[in-house]
Amino acid sequence: MSDQGRLDPVDFEAKICARTALRARAANLARPLVLTNGVFDLLHRGHATYLAQARALGAALVVAVNSDASARRLDKGPVRPVNACADRMAVLAALQSTTLVSFFDDDTALAVVEAIRPDIYVKGGDYDVASTMEGRAVSGWGGQVIAIPFLYQVSSTLLLEKLRDSGR
Repeated sequence: MSDQGRLDPVDFEAKICARTALRARAANLARPLVLTNGVFDLLHRGHATYLAQARALGAALVVAVNSDASARRLDKGPVRPVNACADRMAVLAALQSTTLVSFFDDDTALAVVEAIRPDIYVKGGDYDVASTMEGRAVSGWGGQVIAIPFLYQVSSTLLLEKLRDSGR
């Protein structure tokens, strides 16, 4: 905080959590704890709305971000991710809806799920979230698994295609 009571511009970076500290930091968060994960490459209205809806489901929202290597393995295209993991985490941490932001390097977020044991696991409406390894783990200990329907038909992939098409 500055002397005049305003937040310093980098205060949101305190929400960024090293993977090794995630279990301990998440243990101190208010419950119910909501977890989501994804690449969140080019943050857009759909992401912002989805994250606000996810946060409204509980008292705290943890966002686990695919590392650059993990995102590349998703085969979203040769230039993905556009933004580095550290930059994607910083932008997510700046959002009011997020409580804690970390990353994972695996192909799935199962290790994160098992480390923090969220009460609620959330993914976007394009996932059959209950059939994911993460969803099955959360259901296994009695947690909720929720797919949030898209309100806006926008995606990082669509934005990149629009940018490519405008350059022709």
